[in-house]
Amino acid sequence: MKSIAPTERTKVQRLPQRGEYDRETIYAILDEAFVCHIGFVIDGEPVMIPTGYARDGDRLIVHGSQASRLMRNLAEGVPVCVTVTILDGLVLARSAFHHSMNYRSAVIFGRAHCIESAEEKTEALRLLSEHIVPGRWDDVRQPTPDELKVTLVLSLSLAEASAKIRRGPPVDDRDDYDLAVWAGEVPLETIARAPIADPQLKSPAEVPAYARNYRRPKKS
Repeated sequence: MKSIAPTERTKVQRLPQRGEYDRETIYAILDEAFVCHIGFVIDGEPVMIPTGYARDGDRLIVHGSQASRLMRNLAEGVPVCVTVTILDGLVLARSAFHHSMNYRSAVIFGRAHCIESAEEKTEALRLLSEHIVPGRWDDVRQPTPDELKVTLVLSLSLAEASAKIRRGPPVDDRDDYDLAVWAGEVPLETIARAPIADPQLKSPAEVPAYARNYRRPKKS
């Protein structure tokens, strides 16, 4: 299916015209960003944690330490809400009230499930690495059996998800368009700076192309 049917939880209520439910739009946001925030409730208290992630088809993958209380709760299948946001610009209106931001965001609801086998965990970790720094996985030492044992790798279905997007110039009150005030957008994007070598490198080495030319491609 091209679209994900909105539910009571994913249907955009505030400014519903900004809601997007097609998979291509939602997945493009997930594929461009690499940090999400996972919200859930532990012992009656709301908790929100930021973490890296990757998309694998119709599921999201996250990982963390077996010792993490938060990760253990996720592994037990508590209901979660995952959010991802890409900030594209600051929108400067003619009035303070109508200032805004241009953004692309995705929200996912569901319950996480453990990835158990060593082979599947290794593949999931490869996907995480390749999502954040494409090309890096083949250069580094692979996880050992002991490292896999102390790592929780979880997947979350993207069956209940939606996007919300704001684009374009400010929207002012009609009378304010005559004000002699500059209005417009300040575009923003993630830009990588020159790599900095680890001072403990044993010998001089050429910076790999994936680090030297690192970019987050804009996919939506």
